[in-house]
Amino acid sequence: MFRFVSIALFAVSIVCMGATNASSARYDKLAGKATYDATCAMCHKAGMMGAPKVGDKAAWAARIKQGMDVMVTRAINGFRGKKGMMPKKGGNPKLTDAQVGNAVAYMVSRSK
Repeated sequence: MFRFVSIALFAVSIVCMGATNASSARYDKLAGKATYDATCAMCHKAGMMGAPKVGDKAAWAARIKQGMDVMVTRAINGFRGKKGMMPKKGGNPKLTDAQVGNAVAYMVSRSK
């Protein structure tokens, strides 16, 4: 019985790791650079409204720990936190959800 439970737990952990990698793999950080430059840099370069600066590993660590899905959802829908706020789609309603996700992936890749 113990052996069966151990194998089952191992299998579940492998599936969960795959799901995490799959969610981050669906974003194109290279394509996200253009969106970052056009929209996101306005706040994330200077730290306006409490935005974590791209490249500031300490500011991004807790956010990255929450996962891409949480960060992208907050970037798309907007978010108000203790240190600041994120307007919906960075204040650019013309952005697609994919563009926002790609921009988040770009910023994360530069902030690890």
